[in-house]
Amino acid sequence: MPSSRRQLHLGAFMRPVTIHTGAWRYPGAWPDANFNIAHIKRLAQTLERGRFDAFFMADHLAVLNMPLDALQHSHTVTSFEPMTLLPALAMVTEHLGLVATASTTFDAPYHVARRFASLDHISGGRAGWNLVTTANPDAALNFGLDEHVDHAERYRRAREFFDVVTGLWDSWGDDAFVRDTQSGTFFDPEKLHVLNHKGTHYSVRGPLNIARPVQGWPVIVQAGSSEAGRQIAAETAEAVFTAPPNLQEGKRFYADVKGRMAAVGRDPEHMKILPACFVVVGDTLEEARETRARLDTFVYAESGIASLSIALGSDASKFDLDAPLPPVPESNASKSSRDRVIEWARRDNLTVRQLAQRIGGYSGLEMVGTPAMIADEMEQWLAESGSDGFNIMFSHLPQGLDDFVDKVVPELQRRGVFRREYEGRTLRENLGLPRPENRFFAKQAVAERE
Repeated sequence: MPSSRRQLHLGAFMRPVTIHTGAWRYPGAWPDANFNIAHIKRLAQTLERGRFDAFFMADHLAVLNMPLDALQHSHTVTSFEPMTLLPALAMVTEHLGLVATASTTFDAPYHVARRFASLDHISGGRAGWNLVTTANPDAALNFGLDEHVDHAERYRRAREFFDVVTGLWDSWGDDAFVRDTQSGTFFDPEKLHVLNHKGTHYSVRGPLNIARPVQGWPVIVQAGSSEAGRQIAAETAEAVFTAPPNLQEGKRFYADVKGRMAAVGRDPEHMKILPACFVVVGDTLEEARETRARLDTFVYAESGIASLSIALGSDASKFDLDAPLPPVPESNASKSSRDRVIEWARRDNLTVRQLAQRIGGYSGLEMVGTPAMIADEMEQWLAESGSDGFNIMFSHLPQGLDDFVDKVVPELQRRGVFRREYEGRTLRENLGLPRPENRFFAKQAVAERE
């Protein structure tokens, strides 16, 4: 019998398959997991066995984003292109959501609409689009630009991009394709809408050359935490993968974004906020802490300095490594990441070297402990409206994932805060999200019923 208590939703952050920069070197780990289809299929099937909502693929559009002496130690330099990999995973899973990043800065709305509509049909309604503006300035150099598009401008373009993509998904009525072999009518022209969008940034005629997605729209995901990111999430997103460092920050973010939703006329229940959470499971607290400490021994200092430079939008190798973090000028990098790192340095009185070492492994929200301890923390976040669940980052693979599914998931299920079976076949059904009406044909359908 289903529980009447609020239920956790769990995504899995799987690109890179392990976020900790030393994880690929951990004994027993799969060093090639980012680019090994057999390994990734096994991971996806384990996630489905654990009743996870979704497999989430971040994406990166640049390799040369740090010095080579640091880059050579990184396991993130190579990975499958998301929209090539996810249809393959759809063939070996039945319920697991498949969420991928697509950039509104370096892609075209028609391409994005078509790819995600295709994935939704191939998977039977399990696709999700992580709408990002792309913070990494090095990506611009791979797309014919000498410098990155301004932060505010990226978000203005993203908002129009969203309108175009969702408009294209609504090109066809759900019942447009009659396929009447007797009359020879394949589709009803009255159920076809030509978008003819002409905006500030995009001119797109349409219609989309694929039927309306199974879910109406693939689930819209957003990951930014800046002012602009929060606002576009409130206006458009149905799941948010954010990165608060602690419960208090999580509660503030949760209240802020859900409040913004209400202000723009959206139901706050129609969004799931799922903070990124790095999890290390042990049979005892000491064992879990030893695993985390051992992971950190595989991190190279150069990688930490390079990661710190990316987060700050400023070359940290020029700083005095054993002095406090100096004033950091504004940049065109992600503002939320920059501000968060500066706050860590001030709050914990870290030197530049200490800050780099923390970031070099993983320095965000983490839960390190026994299955019961991790379940306690997750329940607290849920009960205190800090989140609707989590986007889990596993310590090392495959063992970290196996430990979570075999030990933490049963503990959450025993407490009645996590599903034992999937609620439906689509990602929307499993997340408890409504299917959006077609903006062009909903009114017509109502008139016909009347």
